[in-house]
Amino acid sequence: MSGTETKKRGLDPRWHAALGQWTGGLSPAALATAYLDWSLHLLASPDKQTELLKLGLTNSPDLDPATDPRFADPAWATYPYNLFAQASMAAQNWCDAATTNMPGVDPKHAQIVNFAMRQWIDMWSPANFLATNPQVQQRTREELGQNLIRGARYWIEDFNRLISKSPRRASTFCVGEDLATTPGDVIMRNELMELIRYRPTTAQVHPEPILIVPAWIMKYYILDLTAQRSLVAYLRDQGFEVFIMSWKNPDDTDAALSMQDYVDIGVRAAMARIKSLGAEHIHAVGYCLGGSLLSIVAAAMARDGDTTLRTVNLLASQVDFSDPGELGLFVNESQVAFLEDMMAMRGYLKADQMAGAFQLLRSNDLIWSRVIRHYLLGERTADNPLMAWNADATRMPARMHSEYLRHLFLKNDLAKGRFQVDGSSVALTDIRCPIYCVATETDHVSPWTSVYKLSLLTDTDVTFVLTNGGHNGGILSEPGHAGRHFRCGHKTEGDTHITAQDWFDRQTPQDGSWWTHWSDWLKSKSGDPKDHHPSLVQTLDAAPGRYVFG
Repeated sequence: MSGTETKKRGLDPRWHAALGQWTGGLSPAALATAYLDWSLHLLASPDKQTELLKLGLTNSPDLDPATDPRFADPAWATYPYNLFAQASMAAQNWCDAATTNMPGVDPKHAQIVNFAMRQWIDMWSPANFLATNPQVQQRTREELGQNLIRGARYWIEDFNRLISKSPRRASTFCVGEDLATTPGDVIMRNELMELIRYRPTTAQVHPEPILIVPAWIMKYYILDLTAQRSLVAYLRDQGFEVFIMSWKNPDDTDAALSMQDYVDIGVRAAMARIKSLGAEHIHAVGYCLGGSLLSIVAAAMARDGDTTLRTVNLLASQVDFSDPGELGLFVNESQVAFLEDMMAMRGYLKADQMAGAFQLLRSNDLIWSRVIRHYLLGERTADNPLMAWNADATRMPARMHSEYLRHLFLKNDLAKGRFQVDGSSVALTDIRCPIYCVATETDHVSPWTSVYKLSLLTDTDVTFVLTNGGHNGGILSEPGHAGRHFRCGHKTEGDTHITAQDWFDRQTPQDGSWWTHWSDWLKSKSGDPKDHHPSLVQTLDAAPGRYVFG
């Protein structure tokens, strides 16, 4: 959206942008609509009111605080703290009862009200206060209050960073020194991305190189985190030539970039550059939204008869957004219109606004547990590579983000065969090359049951793998990582469909990392390794390049 377009829209963008500063980017109208729908139906249901009244007046001695991670410490089992914990858990049960089985209420509105109620309950949890948290009280006695003094100092430090608009603490990990250290070269740069080629470590490499398409909402080096946790280094050591795209962090000059631009200037441009080096076929890999984008490109290539792709590999990626989990609560017409007005003011969506939505999905783990640890116990969370990467967030250009939310989330155009590339629709059923799809069991961003829907939308061979862990930790499941397991199933074109739960029940967990299974699968789809002859390609910079620092 240009500045001229913003002016034509009058005061709405300015007002909504100002309002969004106080609501964390959430649309008040969307929340109010959901609450009004729920409350009116509750007022019209005497039976539900009676049920909730009885539930509120009934003691729940059967509630075991130890089942909640916040109250797992034995101190919570003593009086009066067990009563505090039980009261918090009873409030959660009441909230769940109040927002379920309400005839007439839009299911999504009920989920939004439930989500909002849980945020309040989590905020007022007895674990969050000195007077009601036995662990904090014990620490305070042991340290004679020094933990509270440290906590107050930490709070002042964090508050000063917040008002100075730099809320992130400086990390001890540096990109290019501790993170993203796999040797490679930037061999292409345009206005949207850099293409990095990693230097092979084997004398022979498979003729099909690997191209990795990361999500545009994250820095690419999540897949080259450290020397021990680098997916690109692992693939390189398995005898593959590996390329990865590093997206530019957009600013106000990139407001008009579209999804079509991400297809053309992004994935297509990277593939063209790799083919110019002599590759006939490519193993394409997409992570998170990068996988959604890759699916779009693969469907367009299949539509046009382009057989470049030897395989398509999707890591924690959704192609059907009809059931995206709790993240879908943040996306409706009101919310998208609100975000569009906010983006119109600056040309992009700020990184902290998207990060805030992800934090709310796991408020106990990502917000309140840190409040307790930092400000009550007086402990700073030890820095680690994953935290450093997570703090290195990116922005999203206004037009592209609006198209993504409307066409993928709201309308689900890709799953319904309506998404357009080059002015014509694409269909996932056109993809004929084998697909390797990975999901993670506790993913709050791309729920595995949603990722699994790929098998229903494609007519080719699909190998579906479900690994333990979350959206990032499950993917970074390097060999030797203790406690790792995965399930694996295979569907051919002629197989009948089974539901996600049936699939889960039928597959036996396998110990170890899914990386080794994937590597063997890729090798089975590749040609025989050949001697690697370094080509004379002009390098623009050494990895990790320039855009990663933007």
